[in-house]
Amino acid sequence: MGSESSFATANSTMDSAEKRLNELGYKQELRREMTMFKTLAISFSTMTLFTGITPLYGSSLQYAGPATLVWGWIVVCFFTCFVGIAMAEICSSFPTTGSLYFWAAHLAGPKWGPFSSWCCAWLETIGLVAGIGTQAYAGSQTLQSIILLSTGTNTGGGYFAPKWLFLCMYIGLTLIWAALNTFALEVIALIDIVSIWWQVIGGMVIVIMLPLVALTTKSASFVFTHLELAPVSTGISSKPYAVILSFLVSQYSLYGYDAAAHLTEETKGADKNGPIAILGSIGIISVFGWAYILALTFSIKDFGYLYDKHNETAGAFVPAQILYDAFHGRYHNSAGAIVLLFIIWGSFFFGGLSITTSAARVVYALSRDKGVPFSHLWRQLHPKHKVPSNAVWLCAAICILLGLPILKVNVVFTAITSICTIGWVGGYAVPIFARLVMPEKNFKPGPFYLGKASRPVCLVAFLWICYTCCVFLLPTLYPITWDTFNYAPVALGLGLGLIMLWWLLDARKWFKGPVRNIDTQNGKV
Repeated sequence: MGSESSFATANSTMDSAEKRLNELGYKQELRREMTMFKTLAISFSTMTLFTGITPLYGSSLQYAGPATLVWGWIVVCFFTCFVGIAMAEICSSFPTTGSLYFWAAHLAGPKWGPFSSWCCAWLETIGLVAGIGTQAYAGSQTLQSIILLSTGTNTGGGYFAPKWLFLCMYIGLTLIWAALNTFALEVIALIDIVSIWWQVIGGMVIVIMLPLVALTTKSASFVFTHLELAPVSTGISSKPYAVILSFLVSQYSLYGYDAAAHLTEETKGADKNGPIAILGSIGIISVFGWAYILALTFSIKDFGYLYDKHNETAGAFVPAQILYDAFHGRYHNSAGAIVLLFIIWGSFFFGGLSITTSAARVVYALSRDKGVPFSHLWRQLHPKHKVPSNAVWLCAAICILLGLPILKVNVVFTAITSICTIGWVGGYAVPIFARLVMPEKNFKPGPFYLGKASRPVCLVAFLWICYTCCVFLLPTLYPITWDTFNYAPVALGLGLGLIMLWWLLDARKWFKGPVRNIDTQNGKV
């Protein structure tokens, strides 16, 4: 009797999201200290203004010219809003760490729940771990350009980092992110607060300064209406196919907003603040991202020269060449370009740090439910800082293995980007589809509820995700050779095939999805 009354007293003073967490069968283990603004900061930092657009800007611009790139961003933002709204409704109802994995299990019901959570958890894990790799690769690429411009440019005897040094930079960034994630969560949250201001202020500086500094700017007609294919460089002469590929930069950039959901067990009022953080991060990145694309495109000096291997940046990084042309044209040096590239590099750094945080929490949640080999190791929390430090280092180790082909393969970034996007947004599809087909009477809504609009929104979101996954499996260059082959379909097919085989032969016998660690009937743990 005494334990029951004490539980009732504690329950009456609980945060509303913690009450819902207890109803779902989980006790509060992680510290609930994050405010809505801090959660928004981490979600926004995971999406980031520069990290999606910058590395794929050059290739997407080359496929079909500026018009499809500029308007493609608007189209993708529109459909991304459907995905974000669908996820915000689910997040409001299920404020638990592990988010998508947990959502899939409960929305699919007892029969399909274990399989749904299994698929979702592994897709999300693959996407997040590969996401660390995309940030490390693009961050190394930006650092490579900074070093080149700082030492004299490609035409002036500058130092262009070879593949072995590029790999060392890739590994170094990954290890730094893992080390930082072993500290208390407050340290990560503080860094992410710096990140959001870094990106907002840095983004405004670049968006405003770049067109003002550039002596030669493109006309509005060129930016908004010019369509130009590059069949000699890309091997693609079909306009519809080129347009589809030019959208990839936007589709790659506009995800990651589920980071807020991974932190709901650590967020105050998560059933309300989680959805706000998801939708807020989409809104912010949509506006700033389009402005960044416009700033780069208006500031192009010579469209063809951007891809010349003999230009100042060795034709390796189109945004770097645009920045160089603008500042060197006016001030006859590359100092301004180097400063802005450092701002962009900082965005990659903060983005990789946030994705590492999210990846570790997904691995922790899956390990807590015994869904990963040697789960007892990865679900352990640091005794002092109460963060899943073992899971952090596991993610870092896998990320480093993904980067090793840099030494021999030229299309590593294409493959990692495709794996990341398909895994990450593919993980979104599972709970959204489960929400779409489940009986409405079985759904317990949170404060953010769509009502009758839920099914149409979920249908559009699910179809958009399916389309996105399909286009990232397409060849991006022709003719197809070992140097141009997008091996993501092979890598994903092999990886997911093994995971499904494991399910059929063994895991389906014991994996039950999220495991309750509290008895909500009597309050015992």
